[in-house]
Amino acid sequence: MNRRDVLGALAAFAALGATAAEAQTGGAGSEDLTVSHVFRFSEMVEKPSSNGGWSRAVTHGTLATGEIVEVHETMLPPGQMPHPPHRHPNSEFILIREGKLQHLNEGVADARPVVPGDIIFNASNRLHGLKNIGTTNALYFVVSVSKGLEVKA
Repeated sequence: MNRRDVLGALAAFAALGATAAEAQTGGAGSEDLTVSHVFRFSEMVEKPSSNGGWSRAVTHGTLATGEIVEVHETMLPPGQMPHPPHRHPNSEFILIREGKLQHLNEGVADARPVVPGDIIFNASNRLHGLKNIGTTNALYFVVSVSKGLEVKA
């Protein structure tokens, strides 16, 4: 299994159920994640962001095991950040579909670009940020997980 296969599997996980900070919130309501179902990409609405990008809410709800899960897709234009570096109590995975990003971890920029197939993990309460350092739009899914906390991406 190569990294594209892993990304595909994780993206499928995100789409099946396993938005964000103010510029990215997509507005999916609280959904029943105690039963299996399909989230139809064609039914997800793009919401414009102030940075020229957009976000597409997938789901936001509580799993049968008690974790709060929020999933959204974001398009980030070249040279933009979704928001300033920040921290929050939830943990999140960022699954890169397209583009070239820079990940900031505790204020330090990763020396290697983040590219399609790569997956970022932001641990709870750790300062992190993201910037599109490529020449094309970046597309990525965020899968945010918390237990009994308000989810923020």
